[in-house]
Amino acid sequence: MEERLQKVLSKWGIASRRHAESLIEAGRVKVNGEVATLGQKVDPDRDTIQLNGRELAQRDRPQSYYGLLNKPLRTLSTCQDPQGRHTVLDLLPRELQQDSGIHPVGRLDYNSTGALLLTNDGELTYHLTHPRHHIPKTYRVTVKGQPSPDIISRWQRGVRLSGRLTAPAKVTVLSSESPGQTELEIRLWEGRNRQIRRTAELLGHPVKRLHRLAIGPIHLGNLRNGQVRPLTPEELKQLRQSVLNTADVRDVTE
Repeated sequence: MEERLQKVLSKWGIASRRHAESLIEAGRVKVNGEVATLGQKVDPDRDTIQLNGRELAQRDRPQSYYGLLNKPLRTLSTCQDPQGRHTVLDLLPRELQQDSGIHPVGRLDYNSTGALLLTNDGELTYHLTHPRHHIPKTYRVTVKGQPSPDIISRWQRGVRLSGRLTAPAKVTVLSSESPGQTELEIRLWEGRNRQIRRTAELLGHPVKRLHRLAIGPIHLGNLRNGQVRPLTPEELKQLRQSVLNTADVRDVTE
């Protein structure tokens, strides 16, 4: 049965679907000896697929991995960095750092901390990061100043970023006792680039610290800074179920 090449590569755990698309666009993937094109359909049972000159097969798929990282400060949520900066993959055990296809699911800013999923399941990554799925993410955020009730209400209703209104959010004041700052708990159902920081800046209360507590049903708990642990079978089941429960009714062509 034919499927899009990038989907096959992600199902085999070679790369996330987005990374697979980059590999194809860079000319590093061949099908039956010819340089592949983005969106090309293949039949894994009939076609020969090569990456960087090496033939791939389903038997090459690494063992599936699902992990939760407590991302530290000044660590990039990417697989590699041309400037040689520290990435989240550097925090994995050495045996998982090479040829495992493990990648971060989405991103956390360089100066943000907290819960980040790592996996080599490209299909799960695709569904968790696709706009039609609204997986809630919970953050503890310290902002400058003391936002008024009106500011909190505006944040909850949504603000206009880059010409488009943000989805409603849940914003709860946890503490405003420290001089010059307020601690908030924020729950989002969408994930635009640097959304919390941009919204806080727009509302006049820039972020001082941002820490993600949970991704859907997966909670950071007492996982130490910089540590990673495998998801439990129950957590993985809940995560997959949350994707099904939050999908829009609209059909999306894959």
